[in-house]
Amino acid sequence: MLTNPSVKYRPFPQVDLPDRQWPGRTIDRAPRWLSTDMRDGNQALIDPMDAEKKQRFFDLLVKVGLKEIEVGFPSAGATEFDFISGLVRSGRIPDDVFVQVLTQSRRDLIEKSFESLRGAKQAIVHLYNAVSPAWRRIVFDMSRDEVLEIAITGAKILRDEAAKQPDTEWHFEYSPETFSTAELDFSVEVCASVMDILRPTPDRPLILNLPATVEAATPNIYADQIEWFCRNVPDRDSVVISLHTHNDRGTGVAASELGLLAGADRVEGCLFGNGERTGNVDLVTLALNMYTQGVDPQLDFSDIDSVIGTVTYCNNLPVHPRHPYAGDLVFTAFSGSHQDAIKKGFAAQEARNDEMWDVPYLPIDPKDLGRDYEAVIRVNSQSGKGGVAWVLQQDKGLKLPKRLQAHFSRHVQQLADETSRELNADDIWTAFAQAYRLEGAQPVELTDWDERRAENGDRIFTGTLDMHGKKRSVSGRGNGLLSSVLAAIADANGPALDIQSYSEHAIGQGSRTHAAAYVETTDAHGTVHWGVGIDEDVATASVRAVLSAVNSAGG
Repeated sequence: MLTNPSVKYRPFPQVDLPDRQWPGRTIDRAPRWLSTDMRDGNQALIDPMDAEKKQRFFDLLVKVGLKEIEVGFPSAGATEFDFISGLVRSGRIPDDVFVQVLTQSRRDLIEKSFESLRGAKQAIVHLYNAVSPAWRRIVFDMSRDEVLEIAITGAKILRDEAAKQPDTEWHFEYSPETFSTAELDFSVEVCASVMDILRPTPDRPLILNLPATVEAATPNIYADQIEWFCRNVPDRDSVVISLHTHNDRGTGVAASELGLLAGADRVEGCLFGNGERTGNVDLVTLALNMYTQGVDPQLDFSDIDSVIGTVTYCNNLPVHPRHPYAGDLVFTAFSGSHQDAIKKGFAAQEARNDEMWDVPYLPIDPKDLGRDYEAVIRVNSQSGKGGVAWVLQQDKGLKLPKRLQAHFSRHVQQLADETSRELNADDIWTAFAQAYRLEGAQPVELTDWDERRAENGDRIFTGTLDMHGKKRSVSGRGNGLLSSVLAAIADANGPALDIQSYSEHAIGQGSRTHAAAYVETTDAHGTVHWGVGIDEDVATASVRAVLSAVNSAGG
């Protein structure tokens, strides 16, 4: 890299728009959407989609709610032409969906594009030619007038070819390709000349697509360009201003959002941002950004994993695990502080009557996208007690007291350090069951028991325990059930423990409800021993929690 890049690169010029209005606006409604996955996205693939994959992708786009779909570039070859014409003949295009095809401004290519759509109920033909100085000078070696004539000639052919198929409802789109690096006055001049030929009206507007063919400036400059164009194009009410941003600078989504603020009506892009170089704007991210601001995007991503499955199959490209909204890890917290905030956020959300979503670190409710909460918090060596508690709550319904969370997290931390990997729910449950003696043979086990109240109000516990392989009848007296159990065990030469805290809660609902009980005890040395008990009966769960503490203390 150069120590002084200014000798090779120059800053992009600002737009002279001192009274710009877009910074004070808010996106409050969805734009018209067009998916160009099957054209722009497809041409960016190492292995382009075959007919089966294109049909599957088309069906997905219809399912999620796209009403305008660019289905291909019919003049590119027989594969594209045959798919598009076959799609029209198949009857699989819904009545409310417009298919669109792209063509350069050449007679033979335009004619072939119209032929591919023969018999369509309605369709959009998208004409383009590059207008920027670099393309005029380097690619075409043409003057402004010569480039303008290409657009005018193409528009005339569009008009004439549409007249030959009057049974189709034809709509037109024109792109001054490389708009973002072209002179604004020239872009308006070219578009106005196309309008003069096609004669759009408010009832039948012309789509003027203003692409950031190569993203060359910050999003605010693109927004200035869009607002300037909207102010200066003639008959603004007879055109639909469309955006087609690329992601060369990594700000394609931001550029489209600011472009909408600047007055645009429509957005072209690809699901998950596929496209040439760094890709087109990501329609999923853009739509869900609106959703999180309370705006209905009119696209349905309520089963995001199904959408991902189809797209990755058809494109043979993965969706990055950190991809906004869609990645496997975007709703997942590993660090302890994040886990604690999320866990508290869910608790507060559940306690509130207000339906407004307000959970730290989660800008959207994963359930709105068809995801569950199990993967929101995952545990590794970076995780804290809140994360461990969350996993047990989601997997087993256990709501651990805070001090028990801290006590058990040490066991999990040790296991994570030993294994050097993420711990799943089974790992955590196995560690929990081992730490609190919930499974397998234990030094002290309860065979049967009973409890009654004495005349003075004391509780008398009687039962049979299997202590180190020997059955013993025991009894004990205390001011409650738990203290009477501990008294009986101490009387049978078991460990003498004092209760410091106790809590319980129900697991589940209805006829399958269980009880979970937690008891915190200390021995004569002040060492803390926790016990956990689970049973259909709350009293039995409490007794089991005491025995768990006893066994944790060594029985």
